[in-house]
Amino acid sequence: MENQEAPMYSMPRIGDPAPDFTAKTTAGEITFSEFNKGSWVILFSHPADFTPVCTTELTAFAEEKDFFAAHNTKLIGLSIDSIHAHLAWVNNVHKNLGVLMDFPIIADLDMKVSQKYGMLHPGESETAAVRAVFFIDPQGKMRLVMYYPLNVGRNMEEIKRALVALQTSDANSCAMPVNWTEGAQVIVPPPKTVDEMQARLQDDTIDRVDFYLARRSL
Repeated sequence: MENQEAPMYSMPRIGDPAPDFTAKTTAGEITFSEFNKGSWVILFSHPADFTPVCTTELTAFAEEKDFFAAHNTKLIGLSIDSIHAHLAWVNNVHKNLGVLMDFPIIADLDMKVSQKYGMLHPGESETAAVRAVFFIDPQGKMRLVMYYPLNVGRNMEEIKRALVALQTSDANSCAMPVNWTEGAQVIVPPPKTVDEMQARLQDDTIDRVDFYLARRSL
């Protein structure tokens, strides 16, 4: 039996422009490039409405709405369900858990957005989006991508930490060490010339391990 080639799905990479689209959502029709203007966006997918892990995840996003608003970040969800299923689920969760998922949720029945963003992983499912998370900056550039399998929920604290790290790095021209959290020291960019290296070795204002590894407080 001849091997059949797996279908090809695009998968945006870090640094790529976020693919644009127009889609029906629980907040009405949205064109992503317009939605993205002037703010960060976290776009995330879930396998299906009325499923337990997805319910815990989307309620967690909704409960953090003030955090994301304070960090100039809009939320937009997606699954391969109808707008009617989305609305019924939003209502059910609000009634039973007291949490209103009032961010837009894309009804991607034709799977066009899922395909553009590489949310369909055939090894997991041909018809359900994996748990993808895309961090997109105000210039419409893909800055960070996370993928989780269908059976493992995301970590909201890591999503928040990653967003703050990206924004802090942009604002201060620095990098973040392992396990960085807000308020911790950041990495000073390494020198690029011999003169910069010599100056770094004489700089007593930073916490220096060696010329290539130094930290500072913001």
